[in-house]
Amino acid sequence: ERAGSRPPAGRPDGNLPTPVRGSSGGHARQADLYAHPCTNVRLATTSAINRTDLRDALDTVYVHADESCLGNQFRDRANPGGAAGLVEIWKNGAWERRDYWISEPDTTNNRMAIRSAIEILVALRRPCRVVFVSDSQYLVKGIREWLPGWKRRGWKRKGGAIENLELWQRLDELLQRHDVHPSWVRGHAGHPENEYANDLAVAAAQELSTSGGLTPSGFGEWLDDRRERGKYLDYMEFTPPEERFGKV
Repeated sequence: ERAGSRPPAGRPDGNLPTPVRGSSGGHARQADLYAHPCTNVRLATTSAINRTDLRDALDTVYVHADESCLGNQFRDRANPGGAAGLVEIWKNGAWERRDYWISEPDTTNNRMAIRSAIEILVALRRPCRVVFVSDSQYLVKGIREWLPGWKRRGWKRKGGAIENLELWQRLDELLQRHDVHPSWVRGHAGHPENEYANDLAVAAAQELSTSGGLTPSGFGEWLDDRRERGKYLDYMEFTPPEERFGKV
């Protein structure tokens, strides 16, 4: 991957700072809530409190993720891909939003779907409750249904080798740290958060760029642009989480 020199298409060129890479080469250092998205809660270790108490203590992070792979119809050339997400936290009666995106020069949709989850779970430096929304049935079913069986069978499946095994194992490690609630949404069906994440992922694949961590979100400007075209006029982006997602 290489760091992109400009924001993905559909985002304004102004007021987006250049991502800053940490000394470890991982995610950007952040000066606000998103450096440690769950910092306002002091947690005991998991062994010291039961699971119900842990869930009650955690902050909730809402993630809308998508992936893209270009040129899937061609078998004789590299297929660049991207993965991206819109990250939301409800704080003091308002939404705070960040974006992230990554890319690979030759990849698959399934691989990038898993990476869309890994990327944000790594960025959350303390345990969080994560409502993770994706249009990838492969990813959502994998987390909900397939992982437990694969692990019971020693990371094997009845039909043969597990595709993207190393990524699934890395994701499984991160799932132990966070309380993740995966949810599937139909892609390209008029969901603005999903459409925005898709635009970020496509742009990342086209530019082979990475955000270098969480960056200020361009969702508001993107939404304004779409409304000028007559879309999402009934969408209420300021609605609190209970009305948008129900009780988690």
